[in-house]
Amino acid sequence: MKYPQGLQALPTAFAIIWIMSKDGTLMRTPREKRYTASLNWRGNLLRFAVVTLTACLAASQSAVGQWMGKQTGCYADSIAANPNRPTVANPADITQYGVLELEYGWDQVWPEQSVQQTSFGGLLKFGMLCDVELRWNTTSFLSQTDVSGTHRSFGDNWLGPQIRVYRQTKRVPTLAFGYAIKIPSASTEGDVGSGRVDHAFTLLVSKDIAQFHLDFNVTQFLIGRTDKSSFDKNQQFNLAFSHVIRGRLQFTGEFYGDTRLNQTTPGFVSSLWALTYTVVPRLVIDGGLEAGLSSGGPRRHAFVGATFSIANLYPGWRQKRSSNPAGPIIKID
Repeated sequence: MKYPQGLQALPTAFAIIWIMSKDGTLMRTPREKRYTASLNWRGNLLRFAVVTLTACLAASQSAVGQWMGKQTGCYADSIAANPNRPTVANPADITQYGVLELEYGWDQVWPEQSVQQTSFGGLLKFGMLCDVELRWNTTSFLSQTDVSGTHRSFGDNWLGPQIRVYRQTKRVPTLAFGYAIKIPSASTEGDVGSGRVDHAFTLLVSKDIAQFHLDFNVTQFLIGRTDKSSFDKNQQFNLAFSHVIRGRLQFTGEFYGDTRLNQTTPGFVSSLWALTYTVVPRLVIDGGLEAGLSSGGPRRHAFVGATFSIANLYPGWRQKRSSNPAGPIIKID
């Protein structure tokens, strides 16, 4: 049997998933035809996951070997923050091995006329393996004011891993794949939350070019419908860039946009501009503004926040530090 191009190197199980997702009839009996729509979106989801993984692995013949071969000697010489803030895009590089890191901030958003949102939220990350990061994104407080009044609630929670499959080399960028599922914890009163489970599948690419750092993300969203019938689907594209201004001060910009979700939620394009300052390697603060470039996106958005590396939780880090308290030895010939 001939598989679609680029699929031959994948395990047989992935190939079978691809074929089954191409035509739900392989999984249906006459009594199950009423589930055709559900099978179709599942097939789209499976195809997206397979194509994304294929692209990551096909970037280099040594990608898998590089990832599996780096699970020893993972400890860094010192702890340094890896901020995902303040951009919507996330870097493909992950939190240092064994490090627990917290991002937290304040956001003031004017999504549309006569609507105002205030929120406090953050991201807790843990470098479980050299190339695997666990992520918990939460909004601890959310307030929305519109013509119907002010509604306050906890926000939703997103949980999932990010897996780095290739580390940056001279010609190839860092590549990673992420998945997140939304736990609907926000109140549905006043449309603060949808009360439905959502999914996000992301391909992340990062590269240092000249004096700039670039982060590019492509995300497939599955957004649960309020009538619980199925999912609406759309995509998000992000391109973020950063450049050192002087010393520890850095400038960051981003252009991003979403495709149309449904008849009531159009697509949009937006831009974000911010400054970041590294107080110490473990602490980075940020602040900035977002301005929508088309209808449907945020009209205005102001934010401030910080990223802090709390500690390395693995005992091997403490053993390494105790065996070399003065830090790495630099040999001078």
